[in-house]
Amino acid sequence: MKIFIDGKFYAERDAKISVFDHGLLYGDGVFEGIRAYNGCVFKLKEHVDRLFYSAKAILLEIPLTPAGVMKATVETIRANKLRDCYVRLIVTRGIGTLGLNPRSCKKPSVIIIAGKIQVYPAELYARGMDIVTVPTVRNLHSAVNPAIKSLNYLNNILAKIEANNAGVEEAVMLNAEGFVSECTADNLFMIKNGALFTPPNYAGALYGITRGTVMELAEQLGMKVSETNLTRYDLFNADECFLTGTGAEIMPVIKIDGRVIGSGKPGALTLTLTEEYHALTKVSGEPIYK
Repeated sequence: MKIFIDGKFYAERDAKISVFDHGLLYGDGVFEGIRAYNGCVFKLKEHVDRLFYSAKAILLEIPLTPAGVMKATVETIRANKLRDCYVRLIVTRGIGTLGLNPRSCKKPSVIIIAGKIQVYPAELYARGMDIVTVPTVRNLHSAVNPAIKSLNYLNNILAKIEANNAGVEEAVMLNAEGFVSECTADNLFMIKNGALFTPPNYAGALYGITRGTVMELAEQLGMKVSETNLTRYDLFNADECFLTGTGAEIMPVIKIDGRVIGSGKPGALTLTLTEEYHALTKVSGEPIYK
């Protein structure tokens, strides 16, 4: 594996950062997870745009232009001779001191890793997932805004631990008002009477790239799409439910907090959206090999 760090490629064993990097010391940085399918990077511009939005929100100057980040991402995949892969794009505040002040960090670092990923086993997609609601709530907008995809993911990790302790893979996170926000690593959707519903971004949901793509596909299929506050009661009484994320793609949910969703099997509209999504990934994206 060849890993991109600040303009150079390093072998996996030599790819290192300083112990004084504020990304390590304080989670001070931003990241993106990106997928490549069939020799093309899917939604690359959208992911890079979101990276720059996150960086701007924390006053982090990325030492490359958006076009430069896109070019480096494609070159990293090409250097690893991959066609289908997962890319982790990371920008840290850079090397500083043990003190908190980010002014000690003179140069941010850009790191790009391209490799394989399997978020969930194939049989789980066919069967559907059980999830639970956990006590840990989503970050407040007045604290670390949930729209910022930062390296400090402890809020999500704590919720993931609670999900694992409950014997499931994923968890529903509520916001401070008690409305559904998202899951630990994925956005959340429900279907009722043929219409698609998802929590709004102001409820604490990430501006998900896959989320937006699924909403567009649903509208193309003639479905009514609504971003609205949802409660656990709404989820329990949904006809269908599913998660979306770059790594997970579209994952059917068949049980929430012990309540069976719909028929207890992946729903017809969920499967249709999954087919449409997979079809789009096969024909869309930034070419890796000209």
